[in-house]
Amino acid sequence: MTDKKATLSVEDKNLDYAVISGSIGPQVIDIRKLYAQTGMFTYDPGFTSTASCDSALTYIDGDQGILLHRGYPIDQLAEQSSFMEVAYLLLNGELPDGDTLSDFTRTITRHTMLHEQLATFYRGFRRDAHPMAIMCGVVGALSAFYHDSTDISDPVQRKIASHRLIAKMPTIAAMAYKYSVGQPFVYPRNDLSYTANFLRMTFSVPAEDYIPDPVIVDAMDKIFILHADHEQNASTSTVRLAGSSGANPFACIAAGIACLWGPAHGGANEAALNMLREIGTPDRIPEYIARAKNKDDPFRLMGFGHRVYKNFDPRAKVMQKTATDVLDKLGVKDPIFDVARELEQIALQDDYFIEKKLYPNVDFYSGVILSAIGFPTDMFTVLFALARTVGWVAQWNEMISDPDQRIGRPRQLYTGPDVRDYVPLDKR
Repeated sequence: MTDKKATLSVEDKNLDYAVISGSIGPQVIDIRKLYAQTGMFTYDPGFTSTASCDSALTYIDGDQGILLHRGYPIDQLAEQSSFMEVAYLLLNGELPDGDTLSDFTRTITRHTMLHEQLATFYRGFRRDAHPMAIMCGVVGALSAFYHDSTDISDPVQRKIASHRLIAKMPTIAAMAYKYSVGQPFVYPRNDLSYTANFLRMTFSVPAEDYIPDPVIVDAMDKIFILHADHEQNASTSTVRLAGSSGANPFACIAAGIACLWGPAHGGANEAALNMLREIGTPDRIPEYIARAKNKDDPFRLMGFGHRVYKNFDPRAKVMQKTATDVLDKLGVKDPIFDVARELEQIALQDDYFIEKKLYPNVDFYSGVILSAIGFPTDMFTVLFALARTVGWVAQWNEMISDPDQRIGRPRQLYTGPDVRDYVPLDKR
């Protein structure tokens, strides 16, 4: 809170509203009493100018290209940390020491198994079901299997539910993939890291074991870190809104997954890869660059620019190097990756892109990496959901613990008919 006030003039009234400051970032005007004092609401489609909560988890400055988790820059975490360490940080507020991290990792590892009856639940889906459809259903169904961690008023149950969701999501995701390709499920192993375990469950088959490549494991771990949390985006806001009603944590995360499935949110890396496939070969890049610059052409370069970041996406810098490492390690020969590399160089040097700040974003690189590793495009959003579960769980815990938390109730500007009398059916 500051001494600063914002004054609103409504008809013959001048009303003062407190201006609140966070630790960093824009100040906010506290308008909680606005309706009581004026009988009016604010109008903010998409809530893009509205702070729906206060949070100590993630800070974004889109103009400066800054992303912080609990104060730590994302590039430092991605380069020096691990996904398990970042998960602990988001959940608990501080980086763990060695023993604490070992205990946390052990706890998560011991929760990776799924109830065996869930294997039967999977088989209820059509064989060609989209993996995200399966994810929505299975995660929502967890509350039917784990009754001992659905009481949100019990801090111990909330902690158990949080650990279960983070631990089981890789198993759920891998099983969704296996089911979609008709291969048998692979059980987790306790001697592997979180990320290596996921890769093995996804790509191993009974005929031969899968030994995770350290370069690929490191790349996937970085992708998970870079997607762990991103402030009050659509899916996170969905999780918080669902949680505000008192819904159990499994239902809340399932709601977040459903929101993430939308192509405007979680499907950006798939769209970027599809664009690269449309271009096809490097010699066609100039044609598509010209189309992107033509205002009358509906074609848009996907994977460039960002709604929040008006500068370089800080996550993209890490992904840029990781993409190079993965492609060099795998030695993949595919013109799509040649298109990606050349398009990247053109965009970084072309005055049109520089002027409009259309830098390659995290989705441009992550789609290339995931495709090179061997993931089909319909698994991309599943991997996003796997990583983002950590952020969703941390945001849900923060919301439940907030003494000012109330059930979400956005308002509206009504534009329908005024009051009118009912006309009986025989007189219409």
